Amino acid sequence: MVGLGRQGNGGGRAGGSGVTRRVLLVLPGALIVLGLVFDVLTPPSFTGSPFFTAAPLIAAPLFTLWATALTGGLAVCAVFLLHLLGGTSWKVEALTELVTVLTVAGLALLINRMVRRSGERLASARGIAEAAQRAVLPKPAERIGGLHVSAWYEAAQADAFIGGDLYAVQETPYGVRLAVGDVRGKGLGAVEAVAVVLGAFREAADTEPTLEALAQRLERALAREGTRRDSLDAVEGFTTCVLGEVPPGGGVLRLLNRGHPEPLLLHGNGELAVLTPVEPALPLGMGELGGWPDLVQEWAFPAGTTLLLYTDGLTEARDGAGDFYDPAARLRGRIFPGPQALLSALSSDVRRHTGGGATDDMALLAVGRPGEREPERRRTVPVVPRGDVM
Repeated sequence: MVGLGRQGNGGGRAGGSGVTRRVLLVLPGALIVLGLVFDVLTPPSFTGSPFFTAAPLIAAPLFTLWATALTGGLAVCAVFLLHLLGGTSWKVEALTELVTVLTVAGLALLINRMVRRSGERLASARGIAEAAQRAVLPKPAERIGGLHVSAWYEAAQADAFIGGDLYAVQETPYGVRLAVGDVRGKGLGAVEAVAVVLGAFREAADTEPTLEALAQRLERALAREGTRRDSLDAVEGFTTCVLGEVPPGGGVLRLLNRGHPEPLLLHGNGELAVLTPVEPALPLGMGELGGWPDLVQEWAFPAGTTLLLYTDGLTEARDGAGDFYDPAARLRGRIFPGPQALLSALSSDVRRHTGGGATDDMALLAVGRPGEREPERRRTVPVVPRGDVM
């Protein structure tokens, strides 16, 4: 099964946008009132017409059609009333001002209709994107093959749902197998490459007896599809990837790293190990540059341990001073209730580190082996903090 979770922007950011929106909602009415006050308190040579014309234009993208029409009507009535009370309604200047505000009010109605139609098309496109998300990267079960699983995906591009990062968890006859990868590039080509890798993984994970054979299946799938699809870069395209396997019994973890950031192994006592491969390997899709046997390494995976895999969107996140985020340093010595709490705390900490911005997609996958006599869901154990970093 493949998983995708999505997290929105930070709370401070959302709060700021909410205040801005409330100010914009009262601004059209405030402009009409300001125009009335300005026109009454200033000499006859001055006019509040700029305030009256601005009000319906501001209302157009924010209000409904009827609310926009009401705002425009109030602006026109304000102009007419001022000139009527001032005894200047018969002058050419008054008629010109009235026609100007009336024309702008009509233009505001047109803008409102265009914005509403664009919003409907955007909502439809979003619905299609969400459907594609569920098809390519469906949400994983919380428990797979006796292991606790949690996944997280955060796109750098606003309103994006799928990028070039991927992850998968699947129960097979050989145990629970998993993959985390990062496709080179952006856009449609990267999404297609993600679909190719995940499709090949779903099929081969159940049939290939070893991780080495599984990696070769993914390699061949990328090479095959690269020659068939123009959108896939068959020459320079590649995918960094970590393939993992927890055989039945769960006491052993096997990993095969193809040029991907090193996974982390978090123990129940706060200790942390960086699972660095003995020999670096080229990413998937670069087989033409050279060939050598894939190297599978084994680590102990005792009860109460959590495996964290991630893409380089995590390690390349920078703060205002340009310092990269170091997940090993930030997580060492901390204890979390389970994979879900780990990813939630980690994603929040990254947003604090970067100030809420992101320059690359970020995929996180946490797989935990329950401890002895541990309940199925570890939701009530408090997080043990260290300092004020996280």
